Amino acid sequence: MATWDDVRCLVAALPGTDEHPSYGGHPSWRVRGKAFVWDRPLRPSDREALADAAPDEAEPVLGVRVADEGVKAALVADDPAVYFTTPHFDGHPAVLVRLAQIAADELAELVEDAWRLRAPVALVAELDRRPRP
Repeated sequence: MATWDDVRCLVAALPGTDEHPSYGGHPSWRVRGKAFVWDRPLRPSDREALADAAPDEAEPVLGVRVADEGVKAALVADDPAVYFTTPHFDGHPAVLVRLAQIAADELAELVEDAWRLRAPVALVAELDRRPRP
């Protein structure tokens, strides 16, 4: 089970990142001004589209940038208890994550992958030069 503190720790370990308020004052995390993960509470239209599959109101939902629609579809198909999408994100390379349902190691990989998609080449190279645990 992951938390917002886990997201903050993972993001803080990546070069060039910051936390910035997004729509409605909810946090988003950026690399050099480009968002790659964000708090994405569901809107009434999202809840209507998801119907019974919608997470509980209090359940945290993380928006995550992915490479393309194919990656998003694969994640949702592979583990719909964790990953989902709404019509709002049709055509956009982003997936929604039930934060309380994702394993810590999977979240770490997802956050880093999203960061790599948005980070400048020099920052990616900086991260790649770091020793891995």
